[in-house]
Amino acid sequence: MKDLESWLTKKQLERTAELLKERGYEVFLVEDREEAKNKVLSLIPREATVGIGGSITIREIGVIEELEKRGNKVIHHWKEGLTPEQDLEIRRQELLSDVFLSSVNALTFSGEIVNMEAIGNRVAAQIFGPKKVIVVVGRNKLVVNLETAIWRIKNIVTPLNAKRLKLELPCADEGYCMNCNHPNRICRITTILEAPPSRTPFTVILVNEDLGF
Repeated sequence: MKDLESWLTKKQLERTAELLKERGYEVFLVEDREEAKNKVLSLIPREATVGIGGSITIREIGVIEELEKRGNKVIHHWKEGLTPEQDLEIRRQELLSDVFLSSVNALTFSGEIVNMEAIGNRVAAQIFGPKKVIVVVGRNKLVVNLETAIWRIKNIVTPLNAKRLKLELPCADEGYCMNCNHPNRICRITTILEAPPSRTPFTVILVNEDLGF
């Protein structure tokens, strides 16, 4: 059964990869997280400064440690003990990195990249600032269309993130979007990339494995 599911998702990823290429993205399709890590490392020069967006996917593939080990300067704000001011400053520094590395919240079959977040540093960096953007996308992020992309983000991604961050939000309690106006609401900014930003080289690495959420 798993072999059949893997075959199906690979076919879906292959189709999406071709449509992403038609939209102007550089695209690679890999089989698992190890291949994804190696592909990321091959695309980033050793002298490059690398900014990391808030991403479980990037941490799951184990690339941050490898980048640091080989000498890349890595900038990321997921560190314990930071003051709010330090956290914000690091997020700003990520915007000026040579390479910005992150994931996405949803990717439609036709190649639209959809993100939703609270602060906006990740989506800002994907649009303008870094000299190059690389996103790693697990097969679980693939959706039929924009409507299902928004549904996925509001009813899967956001509740899980809210729970992970221990936020007192209705979605963290109920497990689905309550369309709240809570002060700590984290679904505040929605972006849809129909094509890569005109002056930002943008690479998409599709992975035939579930990564992040």
